[in-house]
Amino acid sequence: MYRILIVEDDRDIAQAIQMQAQQWNFEASCAQNFRDVMAEFARFDPHLVLLDVSLPFFNGYHWCSEIRKTSQVPIIFISSASDSMNIVMAMNMGADDFIAKPFDLNVLIAKVQALMRRSYDYAPSAPVLEHRGALLNTGDGSLFYREQQIELSKNEYRILLTLMRSKGKVVSREKLMEQLWSTDSFVDENTLSVNVGRLRKKLEAAGLNGFISTKFGMGYVIHDVPEGGAS
Repeated sequence: MYRILIVEDDRDIAQAIQMQAQQWNFEASCAQNFRDVMAEFARFDPHLVLLDVSLPFFNGYHWCSEIRKTSQVPIIFISSASDSMNIVMAMNMGADDFIAKPFDLNVLIAKVQALMRRSYDYAPSAPVLEHRGALLNTGDGSLFYREQQIELSKNEYRILLTLMRSKGKVVSREKLMEQLWSTDSFVDENTLSVNVGRLRKKLEAAGLNGFISTKFGMGYVIHDVPEGGAS
């Protein structure tokens, strides 16, 4: 498992990044000792460092310089000080990328994965499908949205997986029933409707309104661009 060290003194931001990274199967640790970040670095031995510019005692540029004395581990700066001077300084100190606050956690993870691929023989352990901030891990069947996990039954997972794989295209009820047929129970039209209804309620309870649209006489669809209002 690839390890990420998060050197960020805002506890809420650090923990949000840590939770997001863990959902993508990274091992993530938040630095606690800002007087001696190198001790944290040596203890955790990360594959990548996320480093804030403004830190207690010594700033991120200092720690980037210290890390570069002993390691070429990828470093991404995360900072609200995103003017061109700070970005140039970060790169000159040995950083690999710079992300301005506030940032989207999904964009951050995408940059982390891209840098991991360039630096290591890295590939995600299981594909993760994303839509409107919802993350469906096809490895363990888990669904996350805004740092909360949405519990899915086996049938609900199969329905959502099929729809997200065909995002933007209408999936017929017949095809969905074929996907559910591989379970050990008979699936009829009414069973499918009940499962889709339960799945919708769970998504809406989490804040994902109108995630699945009905195309009457055809089937269901998840739109590439969300339609206005729930269907």
